[in-house]
Amino acid sequence: MSDRLMSKLVVGAFAVAFGSLAATAATAQEFTPMQKQVQAANMAKVKSGKVEPCFGVALKGQNDCYAGAGTSCAGTSTADYQGNAFKLVATGTCTAIKTPNGMGSLKPKV
Repeated sequence: MSDRLMSKLVVGAFAVAFGSLAATAATAQEFTPMQKQVQAANMAKVKSGKVEPCFGVALKGQNDCYAGAGTSCAGTSTADYQGNAFKLVATGTCTAIKTPNGMGSLKPKV
């Protein structure tokens, strides 16, 4: 599979997942205007194809968005290298990022 096709698949899957996460989180608590701006900015960056979400590499409170139940958006991860929190990284670099918990992942780590 070509890198271009893979990037499109990742972006598409991320958009679907991100939309459902946003809908789920919004039922528990409404997003603030600032959180909505952060989400929109992150989606625009991902759609550009220059960055991709990389799970399990963000330090505590430094994730770019969603970090699982009880959190809402950027800066809400509760632990270093939290598996369900992502950081936006240059496309193609995620799985080469080494952490104490293993390599970065294009999918949430359980």
